[in-house]
Formats: sequence, structure tokens, C-alpha cells
Amino acid sequence: MEYEQIIYAQHDAVTLITLNRPQKLNAWTYRMRGELVDAILRSNENPSIGAIIITGAGKGFCAGADMTDTFKTKLDGKDPQDAASQATGRNYHSKDWVHLVRESKPLIAAVNGAAVGVGLTQILPFDVIVASDRARFGMFFIKMGIVPELASTHFLVQRMGFGKASEMVLSGRLYGAQEAFEKGLADRISPHEKLMDEAFEVAKGIAANPIPQLRMIKKLITQNGSETDLDLAMQRETDLLEYCYTTPEHKEAVQAFLEKRPPKFR
Repeated sequence: MEYEQIIYAQHDAVTLITLNRPQKLNAWTYRMRGELVDAILRSNENPSIGAIIITGAGKGFCAGADMTDTFKTKLDGKDPQDAASQATGRNYHSKDWVHLVRESKPLIAAVNGAAVGVGLTQILPFDVIVASDRARFGMFFIKMGIVPELASTHFLVQRMGFGKASEMVLSGRLYGAQEAFEKGLADRISPHEKLMDEAFEVAKGIAANPIPQLRMIKKLITQNGSETDLDLAMQRETDLLEYCYTTPEHKEAVQAFLEKRPPKFR
């Protein structure tokens, strides 16, 4: 796919995907969604990639859905997904975003500015959220007379807790980076000029690990994060652990330890 609304670049074992509509604060469109899906799938299929960073060009991360491309188009009785599919020649809109993210190689959001509406909900299932001290976060759905999407009412509670998540979605208030970090929405906060350095530090540390096991652990966190049946949670871990014992990655890790050298997973 030819990208028009994102930039795709590989930096050693890390993919950097940049939302690239800076004149509109990277407002989300169905085309952007399709390009993001394609870029994530492309990274997942590349054996040299171990982690993925997504950030925004210019001053914003993603200022929510593009009003003209989404809401107005729908109110006019048109389907913006059809237009995006025709423009790209591909239909990724049936691809479930949350499942894609949770089944993907590790994803890190480097939030450089405003992340509101879908700009925030699309990154809540990511593995790590690193925020610039200039970042802003908002769940503005109530202000638009609609409700949140992308299982964000689940992930927001997991990240912030019931009360803090409730306040955020019911008030529609904008949160600064420090408040978002203190309340658990962002995992790290960084001076703006060091944001990408910190995001790459996180990504490279993760990418150095074996890819199959990274994705297995993500699966366990997804399934067990809110599991109330502890026997089932342990059984899932046991099943994957027994499988891991047979993998070349485990054998390499043991051999590297015995030989007192760093493991070579790829």
C-alpha cells in the first residue's frame, strides 16, 4: 500500500510509524486507519522487527476523528469506509483494531501532543504509553453526544481504576500529561525534546527479546488481565510454558547463560 497519511520507517529492530496530517493535528480518518493496519501487519511479518512505535507529526498526536471525513460524511448518508477502501484498493476495515493490537508485536505510543477521542482510544490497548510533557489526553465522546469505542471503557478502567476512569469519560475533561501520568493513563512521562529517545529506549529494550515469547506474553496479559478464575489463568500460563521449553529461543537463552554471553534470538 502507498501511504499518504502515515510515514513508515525501520530503525534496526524497531518500526517507527508517524501519523502524518500535521496541518489537522493528525486527525483520524478511515484511510489513516487502513494505512495503520497495513503498517502493523507489515511489521509483524518482518522477522527483523521486534517492536513498533507510533507517534504524530507536528504539534499533535491525534486530535480525534476528522469531522468532515467521519461524522459529517455519515450524517450525509455516505459510508466513509467505502471511500477509503476505494482510494487504497484494500479493505482493512473489517480487521478488528483491538485484536490486531493485542496480537501484534509490542506497540509503544509516543504521545507528542493532543491525543483525544479515537486518538486516545486507539492507543489504550498498546503495551506502553510514553507521554511528552506537552501531551494532552481527552475522552470527549460525551461532548459529542456519543459513547466511547474500541473497548476503551475496559482498558481505561484497567489503566486508571474505576473511579478515575469514570470521572474522565463522564466529564469529558482534558487532562495534562502530568495528571495523566499520576493517574496511570500514561506509563512514562518525558521532557518533550527527549520523548523519542525515551520511546526508542523502551522499544529497543523490548525488541531485544524473542518475538514468539513476546507475543505469547501479550496473549496471557490480554486473557488473564481481568480473569477471575485463577485456575484458568494458571492453566493458560502452564500450557504456554510447556510449549516454550521446546522452542529454539529457550534453548538459546539457556546455552547463552551457560556460555556467559548475550543470547542471539535472531
